Formats: sequence, C-alpha cells, structure tokens
Amino acid sequence: MLNKLWPHLSKQRKKQFWWLLILMITTSFFEVVSIGAVLPFLAALTSPDVLYQEPLMQPIIQILEISNPDQLIIPLTILFITASLLAGAIRLLLLYVITKLSFAVGADLSIESYRRTLYQEYSIHVSRNSSEVINSIITKTSAVASGVFLPTLQLISSGILLIGVLGALFLINAKVSISASIGFGVAYCMIIYFTKSRLKKNSIVIAKNSTLMVKSLQEGLGGIRDVLINSAQNYYSELYRNADLPLRRASAANTFIGGSPRYAMEAIGVTIIALFACLLTLQDEGIAGAIPILGALALGAQRLLPALQQSYSAYSSIKGSAASFNDVLVLLNQPVPDYIEKMPSERIRFDKEITISNLSFRHANDSPYVLKNIDFSIPKGSHIGFVGVTGSGKSTLLDIIMGLLVPSEGSLIVDGQLITNNNRRAWQMHIAHVPQNIYLTDGTIEENIAFGIPKNEIDHKKVRKAAEQAHISKIIDSWKDGYQTIVGEQGIRLSGGQKQRIGIARALYKKVSILIFDEATSALDNETEQAIMNEIGELSSELTVLIIAHRLTTLEQCDQIIRLDQNKIIEIGSYRELING
Repeated sequence: MLNKLWPHLSKQRKKQFWWLLILMITTSFFEVVSIGAVLPFLAALTSPDVLYQEPLMQPIIQILEISNPDQLIIPLTILFITASLLAGAIRLLLLYVITKLSFAVGADLSIESYRRTLYQEYSIHVSRNSSEVINSIITKTSAVASGVFLPTLQLISSGILLIGVLGALFLINAKVSISASIGFGVAYCMIIYFTKSRLKKNSIVIAKNSTLMVKSLQEGLGGIRDVLINSAQNYYSELYRNADLPLRRASAANTFIGGSPRYAMEAIGVTIIALFACLLTLQDEGIAGAIPILGALALGAQRLLPALQQSYSAYSSIKGSAASFNDVLVLLNQPVPDYIEKMPSERIRFDKEITISNLSFRHANDSPYVLKNIDFSIPKGSHIGFVGVTGSGKSTLLDIIMGLLVPSEGSLIVDGQLITNNNRRAWQMHIAHVPQNIYLTDGTIEENIAFGIPKNEIDHKKVRKAAEQAHISKIIDSWKDGYQTIVGEQGIRLSGGQKQRIGIARALYKKVSILIFDEATSALDNETEQAIMNEIGELSSELTVLIIAHRLTTLEQCDQIIRLDQNKIIEIGSYRELING
C-alpha cells in the first residue's frame, strides 16, 4: 500500500519520511541503551563486588575515581534514569512527528483527490455518483491517513524497535531471546491467519456503507421540501440506519480484533518471565546472578510486548481500511489534462464563425445516438435560437459547443481551427453559460455574481453593471445588506426568478464573446424575460448569443432559429418563417 501511495506524496512529505526513519532508528538505539543500562544498575544493587571486578567497568571506575564497590550505585542509578528519560522523551517526539506527518499526508491526499476530480471530463462527472466521490474525498482519505499511513509508520517504527530490543536481549541471553521471539511470533502469526478474512470483509462493509450514509444525507436534506410534503422522514431515517449500524459494527469488530491480543500476550509474557526466573535461579549463580538478567528481560518485555501489539494493531488497521484505500487510490490515479501545467494565457482566435461539421454524438459505443449528422454554422455576433421537444439533443449540442462533451463523430471548428483537448480551455475562455438550474453558493449576492473569483479581487462596478443588465439591481438595492446579502445554501432564500437573474448577471460579469442560455429564463415572467432579452440584444454586436427555449416567443429577436427533432435538425429559419411555417 505504501508503495502505491508513494508516487502521490509530495517531495516535502517524502523528505520528511526519510527524516522520520532516522528518528525511528535513533529511538530504537536509545531503547536498547535503556535496556542495557538496567544490567549494571541491578548488578550494582545486588552484587556490587562482582560488578566492581568486571573489566568493562574499569574505565568508568577510573574516570569517576571510585575506590569502593558501593560507590557504583549512585552513578549507575543516574545513568539508568538518564537513559530511561531520554528514551521516553524520544519516544514522545517520535509519536508527535508520526502523528503530525500522517495527518499532513491525509490533508495532501484529500486536496489532491479533489483537485484531480475537478479536472475530470464533464462526461465522467455526469456518470458518477456524487455521494461516492464526496465520501472518498472527505471520509475515506481520512481513513487512509489514520487507518493506513499512520499504522504503516507505526509498523515500521515498531519493526525497527523490535529488531533493536531483540538484538539487545540476544546479547544478554541468546536462548531466552530466541525462545521469546519464536513464542510471540508464532502466536501473532496464528492470530493474523484467523482474523485476516474478517478484517477484509469488514473493510468492504465500512467503505460501502460510509458511501450509503453520505448518499442518504444528501438525498434527504437536498430534497427536504419533498421529504416534508410526502412525510418521507422515516424512509430516509431508515436508509441512514441501515447504512450506519453495519458500519459501526464492522468498525467495532476491527477495533476489537486489533486490540484484543494485547491482553493474552501480556499474560503469556508474564508466564514466560516467571518460567525463565525459575530456570535461572536453578543455575550456579543463583538468585543474585539471575536478578540483573531478569530485570533486563522484564524491561525488554515492557518494550517488546507493546511494540508487538502496535505492529499487529497497525496490521489490522491497514487490512480494515484496504477497501477505502483502493477507493481513494482510484481518485488519486485520475489523469489530469496537460493544460494544468500551462494554463492558456489568452483565448483562441474567434473573429468569423463557429462551424459544426457532420457532427454525431452518443454517450457510449453501444448506446443510441443523441445527435446524428448535424451541420450548421454560427456567424460571430449572431443570435441563434434552438427549439425542440424534450430529448431532441438541444442541451447536448450546446455542451459540445462549450467543449464539455467531445463529438463521437464529426468536428467543432472555430475560424477554421479544430477544437481539440489541446486548445479546448482556450476556447472555453470565450464562453459564459446560464443553465436552467442555477447553482448558487452559500455566500453573498456579490460573490455569486462574480463566481469563482477571490473576494478581494471582485470588481464591484462590474457586479453592479451585470446586475442592472439582468434586471435584478433594484431588488438587491431594496434588501438590507444589498450585495452582501447571504443567499443561503443553493440560494434557498431567493425565488426561482431571482436565482435565474443572478445566473444571468454572473454570465454578463465575465465579459465574454459568447453567451449561452439553456432554458435560463424559464422561471421568469414574460415581461421580465422580454426586458432581459432586449437588454442582451442591445449588448455589443460582437457578442454571440445561443439560446435554448421552450417558448418560441423568447427567440423572437434571434437571427436564426434551429429546430431539432429525433436527434436531427429538421428546420432552420427566422422567427417569422417558423411561426408562419
């Protein structure tokens, strides 16, 4: 998993990881020193005379000018306490660094997943379940940080510590060290063998039901008007319950599986030390010779057992988060367009016309055609209307013109230049779009008109001018907070007509050369609609306007009207020609 995640980490995080690895090795070294320091400390307490004669102690005795065996107790006590305090302090530092790095990586993964998702093709967005994407970006990236990356670092840290502690114990007593390693190792391997399938199943349950929970919340709260009218509260509560309970049970089971071996291992560890104590006291050195070794073993076990348990707990956490990890990896592996690295500095040339040449479109190779053999041209500065029954392909045609969808066959050409992935963003810089359902953020009127622009960069004069052209400035001025009025989530505090006029003002604010209206005036009364159409008609003669409308009267000022039916163009003419024909 770390190998798959590694390419998605920034250079800074990779550098921090290598520094962390050095800190892990340093921590292991100090743990070994603290274990080693207990031997002379306990020896000084139990048999100072023997220790005083030890060749390895002679340099220390000479430096400290010790003349009596009892004088060894104080310096060796200080040495042991110092080693223990240093080991504890470095362990604390290691915990802080591991935790901080893990959550920083979690933030990086979430941000990168969101960034890559935003850059995906429009066709990918409309085919996805937004609940699943949102859950992966928010919840599952956190699960990867706390359930995969953090445990992986803990696993590495514990592994290094285990090597150091077992090495120290091996030097103290090889037989005891090997026996303890085999005993604990076999026990944990058996636990892993019997729990891995359960952990895998639980990870799938957690990943699946966390998405269903978000889906239930989105649908229930997003459609709250219909929920209240239809008394559907119990239905959505039950949907949430059916997703939440299995997730909690699976999470609880994983937590139990990860933590439960500790208690059995502690009991086994105490039993092993007791058996070794009995065996060591039966040897020639007796209890006096056994106490330093037992002390070192006890201290080693104090380090060894938590490290073993942390390793297993980390393993179970990683296995339990495997499904969420795979979902996040899908988002991280999303390809991004080449223009991210080099955003176009200017628009492509558009001085003459847009040409649709023998264009056909279908969503998949095995699906029916939405558009078939479409041919027409749009002169710059013209106003073109599109009419047709629902499902005739009007919105799809405009999506292709906007570069949101790629033609299955045929081409979109601007001033003789074919629109491709390489120049699509430069073409879209010409376009402003007003859909039927206007998306409004939970911000101010001003922020919604100047959509996507940082607050400190908003041109207030342009905002007011756009609002005037959209015939909503008088309404905004009548509100207490004016352009700083909060519209609420999805513009819930505004009427449908007010939302559409803000959407129109947003398009006019951009100062583009092409305005596209997709049923954008359907919620307006006839008088307001006519006033806005007149206002748009009086804009620069260089402005090209494309309008989809159900009411033919909306298109009265258009130069040409294109009628579509059964995915083909069946008629092109002026307003007069169409109403008379």
